[in-house]
Amino acid sequence: MLEGNRVSRISVRGFAVASATAVTTVGAVVGVASGSEQGTAGTVEATAADSTILADIPTGQSVQAQTASLTQQADTQSAAAASDAKKAVEESARKQAAKDAQAKKDAADAKAKKDAEEKAKKEHEEKEKEASRSGEHDGLADLSAKSSYSISEIKAMAQQIVPGDQFQCFSNIVNNESTWNYKATNPSSGAYGLMQALPAGKMASAGADWQTNPATQIKWGLSYMNGKFGSPCGAWSYWQAHGNY
Repeated sequence: MLEGNRVSRISVRGFAVASATAVTTVGAVVGVASGSEQGTAGTVEATAADSTILADIPTGQSVQAQTASLTQQADTQSAAAASDAKKAVEESARKQAAKDAQAKKDAADAKAKKDAEEKAKKEHEEKEKEASRSGEHDGLADLSAKSSYSISEIKAMAQQIVPGDQFQCFSNIVNNESTWNYKATNPSSGAYGLMQALPAGKMASAGADWQTNPATQIKWGLSYMNGKFGSPCGAWSYWQAHGNY
């Protein structure tokens, strides 16, 4: 049993601890001073080359026991530091892995979105192309039937139905065939309408109102030019060479 709170103070100089490798070096002990006869605390001093560490150790323990106690404390602290360092490294690795995974996911999502947009754009372009070839156009639904139409109204219809890069060629043919008169009739052959279809009744394939609706005639004419000549411009080239199409 220790008597009261009597302790000896040990001063160890050169007590160095390498935390990373958990290697502890303790300085050499150079002297021990014992307590006085009255039981006062004595001082044991161990000197070495570097730092100084002070610790209160119960009086009566041997220098070896005191040194072992300090070594154990240093080892415990070193182990705790190594554990903290390991946890920090693991946490940093975890965060980096999560960051990399998120970046990979974002890149995949961006690519999927881009691919979907390109696919939708391509499908839209194909539909527009097909509509142009068949003479169909979204604006056609807004062309209500009337008892009569002016040339400007008929041309406006054609501009809605015929692709922009083909309109001038289409217009050249219609202007030469009927001067944009949708009721024009050839008394000799019976050719009829804007494109002077012969026989006239074949325009019924585009609609039953082919005799009175310029839009139906334009739709039929575009389909005819695309089917026989590839496009209105192809039909116009043929017309220039032969005087008909």
